[in-house]
Amino acid sequence: MTGSRCRWCGDDPLYVEYHDTEWGVPIHDDADLFAKLLLDGFQAGLSWITILRRREGFYEAMDGLDPEKIARYTPARMERLLQDKRIIRNRQKVAASVGNARAWLEVMESGSFAELLWSHVDGAPIVNRWEHDRDVPTETDRSLAMSKQLRSLGFRFCGPTICYAFMQATGLINDHLVGCFRHRPLS
Repeated sequence: MTGSRCRWCGDDPLYVEYHDTEWGVPIHDDADLFAKLLLDGFQAGLSWITILRRREGFYEAMDGLDPEKIARYTPARMERLLQDKRIIRNRQKVAASVGNARAWLEVMESGSFAELLWSHVDGAPIVNRWEHDRDVPTETDRSLAMSKQLRSLGFRFCGPTICYAFMQATGLINDHLVGCFRHRPLS
């Protein structure tokens, strides 16, 4: 590593590893994008490190975050999830994850989830040139448009702030600070 890294990850080894290897790397796989959106929905009101520490548990408890399997969850299966300490046990978020999986299946019947999402950045990552953390927005017109479209398709827990964080994490937007050693390789 040469140069510094974005300060938001602090010095927690798990967070540093996530920053250095995953955050901002473009994702184009439909199912991988679904899994990331599902986890971002569970993050609502929490810090990302909370989700990151439980990510493996989510994959174990929720069938690898496979949208085709999650879409078939019954009320009884959702009740079992609400007792599973490996995930965030929030009734609305669990129900939304099942509804989002069903919405994902509908999108996939007529196209590609990845194409739908990447259309919000015209198919290529937006490279920002922020110098300070305080300059980075929490939402933009593009994240608002993505949120509106996803909601119109039946998705929940996908407001404009969640969508912006999702866009940053999945590489639709490169928001590594210009002084971060990851900015240039992802540009």
